[in-house]
Formats: sequence, structure tokens, C-alpha cells
Amino acid sequence: MSFPFLLRRPFSTSLRCPYRTKNIPEDIIAKALTTQLTSRGRSKDIQNIEDIKSEAEPQIASTSKAVRKPKTRKGDIPLPADRFDLPPRSKWRNYFPTSGMTFKSRISIANPETAALVADSFVPSGSRDKVVIEAYPGPGALTRALMQLPKERIRKIIVLEDAEQYLNFLNPLQEADPRVQVLPMNGFSWDTYHQLDVQGFLDDVENIPWNKSNPYLHFISHLPMDVLGEQLLAQLLRCAPEQSWLFKHGRIPMSYLMHDWVWDRISASTEDPARCKLSVIAQAVSEFNHTIDPQLLVPYNDHFYPDATNPAYSSRTENRRRGTPFIAGTFRPLEHQIIQPGMLDKWDYCLRKLFVLKSTPLKNAVGHLAPGSDALKSYLAGDDVPPNQRTDMKTIIRKMSVEDWAAVVGAFDRWPFAPEELLITDSFSRDDRI
Repeated sequence: MSFPFLLRRPFSTSLRCPYRTKNIPEDIIAKALTTQLTSRGRSKDIQNIEDIKSEAEPQIASTSKAVRKPKTRKGDIPLPADRFDLPPRSKWRNYFPTSGMTFKSRISIANPETAALVADSFVPSGSRDKVVIEAYPGPGALTRALMQLPKERIRKIIVLEDAEQYLNFLNPLQEADPRVQVLPMNGFSWDTYHQLDVQGFLDDVENIPWNKSNPYLHFISHLPMDVLGEQLLAQLLRCAPEQSWLFKHGRIPMSYLMHDWVWDRISASTEDPARCKLSVIAQAVSEFNHTIDPQLLVPYNDHFYPDATNPAYSSRTENRRRGTPFIAGTFRPLEHQIIQPGMLDKWDYCLRKLFVLKSTPLKNAVGHLAPGSDALKSYLAGDDVPPNQRTDMKTIIRKMSVEDWAAVVGAFDRWPFAPEELLITDSFSRDDRI
């Protein structure tokens, strides 16, 4: 290929003239130009074009007005004077966006009766003097339902929301009820929870020893439907073994509204193809259950906002699409944590390294942990390991139980040649937005 040939047309001028030119005397050209400018001012053709344009402009303008009616932008719609009560769901699109980075993954309860049912299931009869931290409340239907529970159940509701469109309908709640504190903070950020301590919002929360559940502090959240929502749940669960985050106050419950496909992954058994790293971590650190029958939350459009997405107009996979069923569930940290303090990074490392080989038997996969890690076979199933403590090396990675994983991580911890720099982690740190 010749590069000069490729560059010739855009960057060079041919010396060959493809047509024959006529030599016109200069005095004739000058005379013609002078005549045009003095006698007519502008050419006849140009004048004709201007005349046609001026005649057409009124018609174009009238046609434009007839076809294009000015649209009122949603931002121009005035807020209701009374925002203590939410507007009818049919009006929500006027006030609560459904697109953009902030809103496209946000799902909120919209049915007041459903919100009341969920609130009662999260904070049931018998609860006393709870401090509730609610993240991702959206417009606040669930917040209002929590406020309407018998007052002896809840003594404080701390609402974490940083979207202005939602705050417009949340701030009036704290003006009406002294128990409610609305903080313009992001429930996805570690610093938000750090500020709760620094600013003294949790000074009146009693710390309960780990061998007892803490009945006075409760975390509640709508879980965003994107991958960051799943990451949020995974990282908060990882705080339980270290007794960090809100777990420094004890074994507090966490209640979520989440897509059922996330719940299916969390609860997947060793025989379930959906079993994954999240399944192992969730089952290692907590016990969990539905708080209401999932059938009471379907069909989706009867209970949630925004409306379900028509599959024909969405490029998202089915489980990431608005309209997939939601569930309400509560997680409670286990008293006896199988993940020991200081071992979380090694659990994360082993899970990630081995789950990429989820259909491979452990005996063939363990060598992928690090150079020379085939030596771990003797730690797991060697002759010096008591028969009742040996790990079945034929088990495929996806079917490994929590106890199997504990054995692998324990062997990795004892192995003298295990890498010290474990760069793969899902831990919740001060610098992360989870």
C-alpha cells in the first residue's frame, strides 16, 4: 500500500486541470461587477431567494407552533405546599426522576398499605425504644410507615438521603416529628457512618455484648438494584466478623427490600447453581429470613415505583430490569462467627481465586491459589489429618460448604509460603464508597 497515494486527496492539490478554462479580459469582469453593485445592489437571483424566504417564514412559524407545543419541564412544576403526605403515585414522575446516575437504580415502595406491612414486619410488636437508621429511603413511603408504628417501638429514626428531589419530601417529616432526623448523606459511604459517631447521633445507643442481640439499634434500607447495591450488602455483612461499622454496638439486625434474584444468590445452597461468593459470606456470618410472604409484594407495579420496564425497550438483563419481584428480609449476625477476626482478607482472597473455577474439583483448583499451593492438599486431606476432619477434595468449588471453605482458608493461613500481599479484597474501608 502506498501512503502518499492515500494522503493525496485530502492533503494535496492536483496540478492537472480536468476542464478547459476560458481567458476572460479583466476589463469585462470589472465592468460586470460595477454594474451589479451600483444599478441593482444585489443580484436578481439573490433578491428572489430573499423574497421567497420572507414569504415562507410566517408559514414555517405557524406550522412550528401548530406541531410543536411548548412542553413544561418537570423541573418547572412547583412542589406541593404540603409535603408531609406524599402526592398520589400517578404524580410521582413530576417530582421523582427515574433516569440518570442517581436515580436509575433506585426502587421505592409506593403503596402506603404495603409500606405499613413492611414496616410492621421489620419492627414488629414487642420492639421497644429502637433507633432506626434508614438508608436509601427514596420519597419516604417506608419512613412514613415507620413513623406511624406505635411510638413505643421507635424512639429515633435517622434518615440517610442525599438526593435533593427526595429530600424535598423527607425534610418536612423532621419538622413534624422530633423523633426523625433527616441527614443529607449518602448511605453508600463509610464516612457517613463515621459522621454519625463524630456528631453524636448514636451516643444514646447502648452497646450490648456480642453474646446477646442488640434490640435497640436497627439498620433498614431499600437496596439499589444495580451491582453497587449487591456490593453494599456484601461489604456490610463482612463487617460482622470484625465487629466494625454499626456492629461495634453489638449484633444488630439489618432489614432490606431487595430484588429476589439477590436473595436467591444469598440463600443458594450447595446444590444450587446460583451459589457464589456472596452466598458463602452471608451464610458464614448471619442467619436471615423473609419478614413477609414474597407473594404479598407482587405484582411489582402495585407496590413499587418506578413502573416496570417493558423488556422490548430495555437492553438490561432480566434480573437488572425494573419490574423483577422484590422481597423483604432481615439478617442477624451469628453469635459464633466462623470467620475469625483478622482473617477476612484471606477469606476474600481464597473465595475470589477459587470461584473462577467454580465447576472444578477442589483437588484441581487449590493449586491456583498461589505458586506451590498444591501443598495445601496435605493440610486438607493428608494422612496426618484425622479422618473426621478431612476435606473431600473431589467436591467442586460451587458445592463447597461454609465448613469446607473454613478448612481451605485455615490451611492457607497455616501454609508458610502463602503470599503476604493479598490485593484482592471486598473489605469495607474508610476510603471506599461501597
